[in-house]
Amino acid sequence: MDIRVRGNGSVEPFLGARDLLATEYDLELPVVVEIRENPDERTMAGHYEDRHELTVSRRAATSAMARELALHEFAHMARYEEEHPSHLQSTEEALFLALAGRSVEQRKLSHCYQIANHMKDIYADDITLDIGPTTKLVDFMESSLARALAETPAAAPGGWTRQTVSTDPEITAVNAAFALALLERHGAIHDGHRLYDLADAAASDAPGVSVPRFKRHFQSLGEDPDESEYRKALVDVTREYALPDGDGPAAD
Repeated sequence: MDIRVRGNGSVEPFLGARDLLATEYDLELPVVVEIRENPDERTMAGHYEDRHELTVSRRAATSAMARELALHEFAHMARYEEEHPSHLQSTEEALFLALAGRSVEQRKLSHCYQIANHMKDIYADDITLDIGPTTKLVDFMESSLARALAETPAAAPGGWTRQTVSTDPEITAVNAAFALALLERHGAIHDGHRLYDLADAAASDAPGVSVPRFKRHFQSLGEDPDESEYRKALVDVTREYALPDGDGPAAD
């Protein structure tokens, strides 16, 4: 695996992630890592005919999670190269199949993209949790969920609601389901872990979202689905979230 790191930052986390990935997987295409002061996103990956590119903020590249973050992104690249359906399926196509003819508010549509990314993350992290340590990821998910719950605004007087995209209770509940599903999928969390209490709190804040059902959606993803199976799973979870009555047959 050929990796080239550009920008002002340490190369060690990326080389460490490369060495971990190489224990079980390899990338045919070279990886160009660009460390920038203020990219549009914390990480942004691109796939091209002759390379993969990973843009990382300097803050992320120098954080305690830098190696784990890099390994996660390298795992996405491995899934892309093996042409796994989760990394080839068009999210736009699946959302069109799931929501055609229905009116969905922009907030929920944005969340559907996040949920689709969770499904891709399941398959990338099937690699990372198989070859890498899990303690940091568990701690990261716990702190992220706790922070989201702390930032969720209380109901305002007069029946108004105050919500932001980053602290929306409904997507926070789905995020909690994703965290539990991923960690349980790999036996990385024990009964009684604080994440379960946090997930219960997230569920209480979003009574319209069933954390157990979303956890089952994520946990039930087969290791090696074909294109039709994966598209159906993505359509189903989209309808579960975006359509209150969950009506309509799934795509096949």
